[in-house]
Amino acid sequence: MSRRAEPGRKAELLSQILDYLIDKPLSKLTFRSAATALGVSTFTLVYQFGTRAELVADIISAITSRQRAIEERLLSNAGNIDAYYENLEISWNWTLEPRNRQLQRLEFEAAMLGVLDPQVGGFGRTFYETWLRVGKEALQAYGLTPAEAEIEARIVVDAFYGLQYDLLVNDQVEATTAALKRFMAEHRHRIETHVADRT
Repeated sequence: MSRRAEPGRKAELLSQILDYLIDKPLSKLTFRSAATALGVSTFTLVYQFGTRAELVADIISAITSRQRAIEERLLSNAGNIDAYYENLEISWNWTLEPRNRQLQRLEFEAAMLGVLDPQVGGFGRTFYETWLRVGKEALQAYGLTPAEAEIEARIVVDAFYGLQYDLLVNDQVEATTAALKRFMAEHRHRIETHVADRT
């Protein structure tokens, strides 16, 4: 008989596992450690999630669900430069919440684990490429050429990830937020000037 996860029970367990991981490294997660923390059997977790790799994939999917909402907002506001930078700020404000900052830490850890562990998969690359594609499409809609939009979107994604890393490592909310605001203002000015020069 094949395994059939129960959606409601699986979602409940996943939420509890995220709570458990808030102050723990993803690399140390096992079915046994999670089962002990949650007060369930390892069989329950295996039944609901399958393999450890599948469990990690579900954890990362839950952490990165915010991406879908931001992608939808960008696509529904194609060509709106205000919406583009507003969405960056919304995503940054999400990161500032203490719990979300720890979820961001798990996201970074999963991406690094995926570089060396094929079982974890190419989550980091896929997630990065999605942010890049969404940014590129938004900037193209505003008036940049595909080549220009890809370069500028990569600059934004890399700067954003770098500032998130800075925030996680140094815990300096005001300094990193000020740096983000400066970056967005200067980047926006460059984009607007570039588009204006072409018209």
